[in-house]
Amino acid sequence: MSNIIVLDYGSSNLRSVAKALETVAEGKHRVSISNQHEEILNADKVVFPGQGAIGQCMAHLKEQALDEVIKECILSKPFLGICLGLQSLMDHSDEDGGVDGLGILPGKVVRFTDNVKDSDGNTYKIPSMGWNQVYQSKPHPLWQGIKDGSRFYFVHSYYVEPEQESDITGSTDYICRYTSAAARDNLFATQFHPEKSQHDGLQLLKNFVNWTI
Repeated sequence: MSNIIVLDYGSSNLRSVAKALETVAEGKHRVSISNQHEEILNADKVVFPGQGAIGQCMAHLKEQALDEVIKECILSKPFLGICLGLQSLMDHSDEDGGVDGLGILPGKVVRFTDNVKDSDGNTYKIPSMGWNQVYQSKPHPLWQGIKDGSRFYFVHSYYVEPEQESDITGSTDYICRYTSAAARDNLFATQFHPEKSQHDGLQLLKNFVNWTI
């Protein structure tokens, strides 16, 4: 039985992520929430969820020295980032007056452009909130059983711009075409919330708990 840790740094959606993981684990994997360095480093897989502002997220990570723990985990085990768990992997974010990220994936986080209108003359709302399609840029084990263009649930005002196209594994259209999933080696991260995305979201989480590298 593998041990999956949901990283606890003060985010408010930990329970829903853990609950969804427990559902797809079907008793074959142990799911725990922890901020203890040793427990996280000894886990078989790590999930880094998050919602809210990146400034507070990065401050909490650094206060608990979890930024270094994350960097070490990404070197050696399957790692899933969700929402801020994707954005914080970049070099820098424009949010909160400018905040440096973990620098694991080269790139930046930028805000959607305000007051853009769609073809019907309606102004796009920010944050982007609701269901939208994700177009798979390249095959990946976590896309198994999920059709290209499937819909997932989003809540965000900022999005990532990876420098390297090879890190992009999914994209979405809202005001512009942007990266909604990124992957490299044993790392996979999404802008959308799989734990809130019903069947396809649970399928992605199931693929993660069964992912071997």
